[in-house]
Amino acid sequence: MPAVIKMTFLGTGTSQGIPVIACNCAVCRSADVRDKRLRSSVLIEAAHRVLLIDAGPDFRQQLLRANVQRLDGILLTHEHKDHIAGLDDVRAFNASTGQPVDIYAEQRVMNALQREFQYVFTENKYPGAPEMNLHTIDEHPFTVEGVDITPIRGWHYKLPVLGFRIENLAYITDVNRVEEPEFEKLKDLDILTISTVRHGHHISHFSLEEALAFIAKVQPRRAYLTHLSHLLEAHSELQAMLPDNVQVAFDGLTV
Repeated sequence: MPAVIKMTFLGTGTSQGIPVIACNCAVCRSADVRDKRLRSSVLIEAAHRVLLIDAGPDFRQQLLRANVQRLDGILLTHEHKDHIAGLDDVRAFNASTGQPVDIYAEQRVMNALQREFQYVFTENKYPGAPEMNLHTIDEHPFTVEGVDITPIRGWHYKLPVLGFRIENLAYITDVNRVEEPEFEKLKDLDILTISTVRHGHHISHFSLEEALAFIAKVQPRRAYLTHLSHLLEAHSELQAMLPDNVQVAFDGLTV
C-alpha cells in the first residue's frame, strides 16, 4: 500500500507572483485571498520526512507561514531565480540542527548554485554562511531519507527541467513539453500538479488548454494547477471553467 503523503502548496504564482508590482488588473486587485500568490513551491511530507520542491525568493515567508520546523532535503526543478533565490535562508535550519541542508538537483543546476551563491562554496567561507550538501541527480530514481523519488524530464523551452513523482503524487512545473517516454512514469497517479500561466501559446510554459490536455492524457484521479499568472482569471472564475477532477491550487492548500 502506498505511503500516506501530505502536500502543502507554499506558493502557486509565476516568477512575478500575484499581485504583480504596479499592476492594477482585476486579478491583482482581487480581494480573494486565494488570488494572493507567492512564487511556486510545495512541501511534501512522506514517511516521516519533510521535503521541499524549489526554494524561490519567498522561501523564508513561506516556511514561516507554514510553521515548518524541519527540512530533510530540497529538490530543485531547475536553476531559474524564482526557484532557487531563497536558498540563503537554509541558514535557519543549519542553526537549529547543526547540519548542512541536503540539496538535490542536476549537475547543471549545481553549477548555477555555485555561481549564484559563491560565498557558500568558497574556500575561506564567511562565518554563518549557509551550509549545503549538494547531491547530483539525473533522470534515474533516487532515495532521500527512505523516500523514493522518480524524476520526470520536461522542457522549459530549450532548458531541461525535472518534475518529481513520489509514490502516487507527481509535481511538474515550468514545462511546455514532456516527451512520450516520460508518460510511463505518470501512470496510476492519485494526484498530478501541473503548471500553466495563461490562455494561448507560450514559448516556455503550458497554456491552460495544453495543461488540461496533459491532464486528460495522464488521467490522474485529481489534478491541481499551479504557477499561475495574472493573465488567467481570478481563482473562483477559473475554477468554474475546469473539469470536476481539476482544481486551481492556492497558497496554503494542503492535500
